[in-house]
Amino acid sequence: MALTHLAGGTVYDPANGIAGEVRDLWVEGGKIVAPPADAVAVRRFDLTGMVVMPGGIDMHAHIAGPKVNVARKLRPEDRRDHAPMRRTPLTRSGTLGSTPTTFATGYLYAGLGYTTVFDAAIPPLGARHTHEEFHDTPVIDKGFYVLVGNNHYVMDRVAAGEHEQLRNFLGHLLHATRGYALKVVNPGGVEVWKQGANLAKSGMTGFDDVVPRFDVTPRQIVREIALCADEMKLPHAMHIHCNQLGMPGNWATTLETMRAVEGSRAHFTHIQFHSYGGTPDDQAAMRSEVPALADYVNAHANLTVDVGQVMFGETTSMTGDGPLGYFLHKVTGRKWFNGETECEGGCGIVPITYSEKSFVNALQWAIGLEWYLLVRDPWRVAMSTDHPNGGSFVAYPEIIALLMSRDYRREVLKRLPAKLAERCTLPDLTREYTLSEIAVITRAGPARMLGLKHKGHLGVGADADITVYTPEADRRAMFELPRYVFKAGTLVVERGEIRLAPYGPTLCVEPGYDEAAVPHVRAWFERNYSIRFNNFPVTDDYHPHGLVVQR
Repeated sequence: MALTHLAGGTVYDPANGIAGEVRDLWVEGGKIVAPPADAVAVRRFDLTGMVVMPGGIDMHAHIAGPKVNVARKLRPEDRRDHAPMRRTPLTRSGTLGSTPTTFATGYLYAGLGYTTVFDAAIPPLGARHTHEEFHDTPVIDKGFYVLVGNNHYVMDRVAAGEHEQLRNFLGHLLHATRGYALKVVNPGGVEVWKQGANLAKSGMTGFDDVVPRFDVTPRQIVREIALCADEMKLPHAMHIHCNQLGMPGNWATTLETMRAVEGSRAHFTHIQFHSYGGTPDDQAAMRSEVPALADYVNAHANLTVDVGQVMFGETTSMTGDGPLGYFLHKVTGRKWFNGETECEGGCGIVPITYSEKSFVNALQWAIGLEWYLLVRDPWRVAMSTDHPNGGSFVAYPEIIALLMSRDYRREVLKRLPAKLAERCTLPDLTREYTLSEIAVITRAGPARMLGLKHKGHLGVGADADITVYTPEADRRAMFELPRYVFKAGTLVVERGEIRLAPYGPTLCVEPGYDEAAVPHVRAWFERNYSIRFNNFPVTDDYHPHGLVVQR
């Protein structure tokens, strides 16, 4: 296979302890290889003076599946405000906005130097169509997390104390859907709402509230699923979206959830939305509680987080948390769509605008930055906007600029409501990220959290996903326009232009489980719902572009 030589770049590869060293990289067969003794490279790139990092990894975004498609239909105005991507000899056309179409999503991520992306919430019954969309999303490798936190069979097994049967069922779901990890969204709370609770009056489900009919609490659901993920040795921990997202005072629920998983791994997603002090009936009293939560994370190595950074502007809220979607609809008065997947979960979709003039929105922005700056170990905090909930992933260069310059943060703070200084610690934080730390939170750290042994680093045997930047004092400009992006060793982007649009594979896991558990599941559904159980397995021949199984 052709040998490529990337010569003289300044390499940032935190996983291998390399922080700004001038090195050569050699690529062959889609992998990084050892320097050859005498071989001559077919192609050589002179990267002198340029910054070289592994390809970016977005471990929490919403880019495919039922709710993303509904959001595209719900908001035609979102696309009218952005010029579409035009078809070229190398690329397909696509619309932009907060929910880009499949082709545009792949091109935009690649254009920023990102080569691997995970969709964070797919109901099992939506798996087949999600794979179809993945086939239509070019360049990037991708995978998804399977929703299980409100699944009827899961709750029934937790309540019955049948832990082994629960573990077998979760393994079966991952196998049948070709998913990557277990996702828990507002555990039990979505089911409470689906049963008719008026959450506009009663408030979001608490961590120890009992789910009617199932006689189980969110605490029990979280604890059992976290244990199952560890017992199955899944590469990624249970991925949890806590109860009471967005509610003032929810930090106490977040802290209790962290305590509940002690002894197990757990990843807390879009943690910014779960870090609010105050009370639900008084948003004006809302404040940050990041210091207390970050202290707990700093002291517990079993926990990791991604941020869910809010960025100012227009976007779309979409979540597997149906009651949250309804709450936002009532608060904002904007149009709303709710979708339910029977026996599994739900979703809520609402247009949303984050304004610099809004104290609440400004505080959300500040809380996200507090998380990056107060978690001492950058290996345990990953960059995310919870795309598109906090903002589009195209805002990542802006977030990098904010993290690398306290002066820039202070400039933005001057435009925001003055009382922000009384409700958070951001104005007092002076930490500035280095390029190595940026490489951790956007590449090496997410790869480690996800158990992706061949990604997020530039050592021999790694996937040759490589991003090259031209150094600039303006860090936003630097990270917005990579000089080169290589996917599996092939040049796919040069100076912002797509040079090739290959199709990256889907990443999945294959956990061990007892297949004898499946008839029990079928009998349970037929007995409780008088319906024929069909698990819709996603077979290997369903993937024309291949699967990569992580073990």
